[in-house]
Amino acid sequence: MAHKGKRYTAAAKTVNPDQRYSLAEAVKLVKSNAKAKFDETIEIAMNLGVDPRHADQMVRGVVTMPSGTGKTVRVAVFAKGPKAEEAKKAGADLVGADDLAEIITGGKIEFDRCIATPDMMAVVGKLGKVLGPRGLMPNPKLGSVTMDVAGAVKAAKGGQVEFRVEKAGLIHAGIAKASFTEEQILANVRAFIDAVLKAKPAGVKGHYVKKVALSSTMGPGVRVELNDALGGGAEKAAA
Repeated sequence: MAHKGKRYTAAAKTVNPDQRYSLAEAVKLVKSNAKAKFDETIEIAMNLGVDPRHADQMVRGVVTMPSGTGKTVRVAVFAKGPKAEEAKKAGADLVGADDLAEIITGGKIEFDRCIATPDMMAVVGKLGKVLGPRGLMPNPKLGSVTMDVAGAVKAAKGGQVEFRVEKAGLIHAGIAKASFTEEQILANVRAFIDAVLKAKPAGVKGHYVKKVALSSTMGPGVRVELNDALGGGAEKAAA
């Protein structure tokens, strides 16, 4: 069993593992227990009643955090000519075409988001085995394959969060920083949950959302009362 530090042990004593807290109470607890020497990330985990092995039950999307994320996001853009210049002016960290593909093929991936213009997908498509497993493959449904590269870069750096369900039906993401106010964190939590609810696949039967929990990087998880997490009605998870 992994050893838990004194700070974690003390924080865990403030949380009843058998209790389901209101969203506001959970945010307050998680924020108050984030006492590391660095600005901890506030994370959300949602257990969904889906089987992502089936294509019609895949849950994936992107949501803009109303309070931002507090995270520095490095963005790579596949574009040429005027679009490449637009990406650079918008603040992209890496911009290129075949030259950028060579860097990635060589194993150097120093970015968190990847954007591409449609005409560059022939080049990007060859990088699927490298970018795909890392969740970095540009996708038109997520707005990362677009002619509006400037807008996409600004959105990525301004507080967008991508989410994708894992094999066990779990979605987790970093959505805020402990230095945010409780109101800012709460706004981000609600925006994220709402985006996941809207992404519910048509093929899901029964309860869609089973559990919701919040935590900080170094702190214990806090279970959230499902009705409150879903905006006042668990029926939203089953509807």
